Amino acid sequence: MRGPRLVVNLVLLVIALLFVAPLLWLVTASFDARGGLSAQVPGQFTLSNFGHILTWEIGGRPLLNGLFISGGAAVIVIIVAVLAAYPLSRYQLRFRRPFLYTILFTTGLPVTAIMVPVYGLFVRLDLVDSLWGTTVFLAATALPMAIWMCKNFMDGIPVSLEEAAWVDGASSMQALRSIVLPLMAPGVAVVGIFTFIQAWGNFFVPFVLLLDPAKTPASVNIYNFFGQNGLVAYGQLAAYSILYTTPVLGLYLVVSRWLGGGFSMAGAVKA
Repeated sequence: MRGPRLVVNLVLLVIALLFVAPLLWLVTASFDARGGLSAQVPGQFTLSNFGHILTWEIGGRPLLNGLFISGGAAVIVIIVAVLAAYPLSRYQLRFRRPFLYTILFTTGLPVTAIMVPVYGLFVRLDLVDSLWGTTVFLAATALPMAIWMCKNFMDGIPVSLEEAAWVDGASSMQALRSIVLPLMAPGVAVVGIFTFIQAWGNFFVPFVLLLDPAKTPASVNIYNFFGQNGLVAYGQLAAYSILYTTPVLGLYLVVSRWLGGGFSMAGAVKA
C-alpha cells in the first residue's frame, strides 16, 4: 500500500509545484527592479513597481470598470437564471427537454464565432463603447450555463417544502424567495462566482466593444504592459497581476466565510 500511496503523493506534489511556480514568479518579479522571466530572489528590492501601477489611470479606474462589468453581469445572471430555472425545475413543461438541450448547445458556441454579428448589432443599437452594453452581453454569454447550474441546485430542494408554504397561502414567488433561495444560497453563490470570474478574465469582448481607454477594464488594461518589439515591463506586469487577482480572491474568501459549509437541509424535511 505504501508504494501506490507514495506515487500518488509524488504526482500531487509535482502538480502543486506546477501551480506554485507561476505564483512564485509573480511575487519575486514584482519586488525586483530588474524583474525578468525567471523566478529568482530580487537582486534589487524595490516597491517602485507597485508605485507605478497604484495610480488612478493604471490601477484604479480599470479595476473599477472591471468590478462594474463583472459584478453587474453576476447580478443579472443570478436574477435571470433563478427565475428561468424555477419553472424548468418545478413544472412539467411541454418543451422543457428541447429547451434545455438548446441551452446546452449554446454553451458550446465560442464567443469569437459570434462577435462579428454582435458588433454589428451593437452598432445599430448604439451600444458600442457602452459599459452597460458590454455588461449585458457578458451576462448573456454566461446565462446558459448558469440556468443549468441553478436548475440542478434547485432540483435538490424538496418540493414538499414549497407545498407546505402554498398551503399557508404563499404564492410561488413568495415560496421561491422565502424557502428555495435561502436553501440554495450556496448554489447561487457558485453561479455568481462563476459568472464574475468569467467576466473578470474576459479580454476579447471588452477589447472589441469598448473603444475609450477610460472605460476599459483591468483585463484589457494589462495589455499595456506588453510593449513593442518584444519589450515587456515584467516587474510592473507581475505587480499588476497581483493587484488584478485580488478582487477574485477577496470575493472567494468572503463568500466561503459567509456560506460556511455548503448545502445543509438537515431537519428541513421530516423523515
